[in-house]
Amino acid sequence: MQMGKTKVKVCGLTREEEAEMLADCRVEFAGMVLFFPKSKRNVTLQQAEKILAALKKYGVSKSVAVTVSPTKEQVEQIMRLGFDYIQIHKDMPDDILEKITIPVIRAVNMPDEINGAETESNFNDEIEKLIKNDKIYGILFDAGVPGSGKTFRWHRINGIKEKIKYSGKNFFLAGGLNPDNVKEAVLQVNPDVVDVSSGVEKDTGAGKDREKTEKFIKNIRKEQEKNYG
Repeated sequence: MQMGKTKVKVCGLTREEEAEMLADCRVEFAGMVLFFPKSKRNVTLQQAEKILAALKKYGVSKSVAVTVSPTKEQVEQIMRLGFDYIQIHKDMPDDILEKITIPVIRAVNMPDEINGAETESNFNDEIEKLIKNDKIYGILFDAGVPGSGKTFRWHRINGIKEKIKYSGKNFFLAGGLNPDNVKEAVLQVNPDVVDVSSGVEKDTGAGKDREKTEKFIKNIRKEQEKNYG
């Protein structure tokens, strides 16, 4: 199967110095977790502002604010800071979406199984609505528990991904990706963007690891070079 040119999103930045590393590795998207203190990767608005300045300094292409059921006030604060995209997990009511003036990456968490025709139909209906929404830049498929470092069965989204790509939306793949499995994930699913966080963290859990990040990207791009030269 011929692969598209998959881009890379490294999520869960917590330090300014990580911006230079992402620039060196030619990472296209950099994500920060905001307003979610349950996450060890959660950053304050003040920290986010400093990391954003570093990303701009080193020329990392796009910044993403990663949120869980954001409020109107939180959305406004994110836009004021100058993020390029907002990624939304869990609740995304229409009145919140109306307030957003930057492109939205909608995260969809895949349960262990989609049980029954009715559940699968509801799931597909939700994807269809997202595809038709002009504010949605991309749809991100994550594991059932986001941030868990676990994968899901990629073949379950093969039919859905074609609809997304045909619509012109961007198809993001997340959930348990790491340097050892990302090549297979890209070969199987051929996403527009792969999203990694825990898979490239230091063994201590304190920040992103340069060697793991470089290996992650190398394992994608060496395969692409076979196809594109």
